[in-house]
Amino acid sequence: MKKWSVGSPEKSVISSLMLGCGVSSLAAAVLAAKGYSSPDSVIKSLNADELSDPFLIKDMQEAADTINSAIDNGERICIYGDYDCDGIMSTVILYSYMLEAGADVTYYIPERSEGYGLNMKAVDRISDDSVSLIITVDNGISAIPEAEYIYALGMKLVVTDHHQQGEQLPRAEAVVDPHRHDCFSTFKYMCGAGIALKLVAALDGGDYTMALEQFGDLAAIATVADIVSLKGENRFLVSYGMELIRNSDRPAIMALKEVCGLTDKPIDTRSIGFSIAPRINASGRFGTPRAAAELFLCEDYDEALEAARELDKLNNLRKETENRIISEIYSLIDEEPSLIRGRLIFLCGKDWHHGVIGIVASKIAEQFGKPCFIASEAEGEIRGSARSFGGFSVFGALSYASEVLEKFGGHPSAGGFTIKEGCAEQFGRLLEKYAAENHSSMPAPELKADHTVLPQELTIQNIEGLNVLEPFGTDNEKPLFFIENAVITDIYPLADGAHSKLRIRIGSVQADALVFRTSPSDLCVSKGESCDMIVSLGVNEFRGSSSVNIVVSDILPHFPDERKKNKSLSSHEDFHNTFFAAKSAFESFLRGEELPKNFYPSMEPSREDVVRIYKSIPDNGICADSLYINLFGKGMNYCKFSVSAEALRQLGLITISSSDSRIRRVKVSQKADLDSAPILVSLRKLTGHSKD
Repeated sequence: MKKWSVGSPEKSVISSLMLGCGVSSLAAAVLAAKGYSSPDSVIKSLNADELSDPFLIKDMQEAADTINSAIDNGERICIYGDYDCDGIMSTVILYSYMLEAGADVTYYIPERSEGYGLNMKAVDRISDDSVSLIITVDNGISAIPEAEYIYALGMKLVVTDHHQQGEQLPRAEAVVDPHRHDCFSTFKYMCGAGIALKLVAALDGGDYTMALEQFGDLAAIATVADIVSLKGENRFLVSYGMELIRNSDRPAIMALKEVCGLTDKPIDTRSIGFSIAPRINASGRFGTPRAAAELFLCEDYDEALEAARELDKLNNLRKETENRIISEIYSLIDEEPSLIRGRLIFLCGKDWHHGVIGIVASKIAEQFGKPCFIASEAEGEIRGSARSFGGFSVFGALSYASEVLEKFGGHPSAGGFTIKEGCAEQFGRLLEKYAAENHSSMPAPELKADHTVLPQELTIQNIEGLNVLEPFGTDNEKPLFFIENAVITDIYPLADGAHSKLRIRIGSVQADALVFRTSPSDLCVSKGESCDMIVSLGVNEFRGSSSVNIVVSDILPHFPDERKKNKSLSSHEDFHNTFFAAKSAFESFLRGEELPKNFYPSMEPSREDVVRIYKSIPDNGICADSLYINLFGKGMNYCKFSVSAEALRQLGLITISSSDSRIRRVKVSQKADLDSAPILVSLRKLTGHSKD
């Protein structure tokens, strides 16, 4: 379950943006909710129609002069990339340009097993290839010792990167990185391929015409894949590049669209991020990144299609491996639920593939709503990845636990680490200690709606007006909307009950709303009831006719005002505040942490409470959250619900699946003594109701 937040942009600002920007009321409301207060602010951030002068980036002129001189002098040049999509696209962009310019050029992309960035062994191999100039793309800003080694071997270095600068810069002829402390360029948020494209323009005298026509598609793919901010110049670059992709005659793009099933479908950031980019990344995770580079350097469609199919196979292998690890994690949690009862989740497995544990960490964090650290022990080394959200800093936690780490790095929301031998358990304890010291209550995962939709706003024209906000991505997410007090007039199963379709009435407007991955029996609402929803809006085209398309992200019953504890809050705010406070208290109790004494009586369920929960479970089971929401409307608090469910689980009367949070009753042949459940025994000692 996620906490809801609903924006309430000022009507005067919405009107100003509608008039000043010429956008629909929904688009204006979204812009206002994101903090844009005037047409000028929208134009400055979202309406970039060109790329800024490449020479505004510090050292760009020096880089261009060094490289052009090396080309003119016939020096052997090596482009040094990275094994992810951004690094591969960066390599292809610069290598292709220099090859066309007549350079004696080669490229090197390290395998994932070599680790990120420059490494000494690779530098030795490059030196043995008679290279005199190394150019990094998408890496190099932190390669201090490696840079010195390059010069010790008699080579020169040009660094192009987009990551943050450390305390010092590497030795180089030029260090091109907008995040340099002394770089005053106007736009800082390009990915490595965006910087590579700007370098190509600089090598061509500063004119972007050729660079964009030849490489705008590759830079757009990398920009989406690397999850950088889609504001300013990146919006222009992605918009320009997507148009190239839609009409591409590049064999690699045509082949990837074929294997992704996108040949005759519209291309947007979602199709790039979830279809094209994962197949490119798969080469670095399960094969060799060189395979993806060679695909994009291929000029024959049949060869490209064969290569794209190989990447597709690698991507399928990636998904299979990822699913296997996640299934293994679910089994571990089912056997030991305490693994997810901490303030955060730390799991360490044996021989979990390092190429996917970052993805796994992200999915486990999403599933359980907690920061997640996943590590894998292989060949005597324990390496891991972490993902977070809200105000919890992965980098802060890793820094706190640095005494037990060989190395680590990252950002507030993600990071990587290597644990010292024999220190895995201590690492987990330090993570929990960091969380306890820095967060009295852990951040809850959030679902943010930009605007409360009024019935009259649900028109095709108004919804189509949202298209002006594309492309969507980081810092410009696809908008979500709040629909309040919609009456459910009917519910239909879809795909044999895998999904649900709701027929709803909002005021005088009738519409259909789709709830994916939830069967009608698992919904927390019923026909005839009123509900609140957070949704995305679109337009559905079918056989020449158009209709409003509503996709539900989350749904709750519309609780009447008398159920609200705080009359200043909306019903969903009151529900979520109550839920997450109670969840935190319940998990603190399970961890043996001391709570205020008045908490314990409100957590203790009566025998009737436990029996009511047990009898409310349908024969085919039900999602735990849906069961609780149904009972919340009848006065059940979450702590009593959770204690009751845990007691039933401890007695073997129910199972709670970690994969889908589904509660199922277990057939038993004899009665169970409810009073013997360990959680009830512990709680009653604290309330003075112990039967000992």
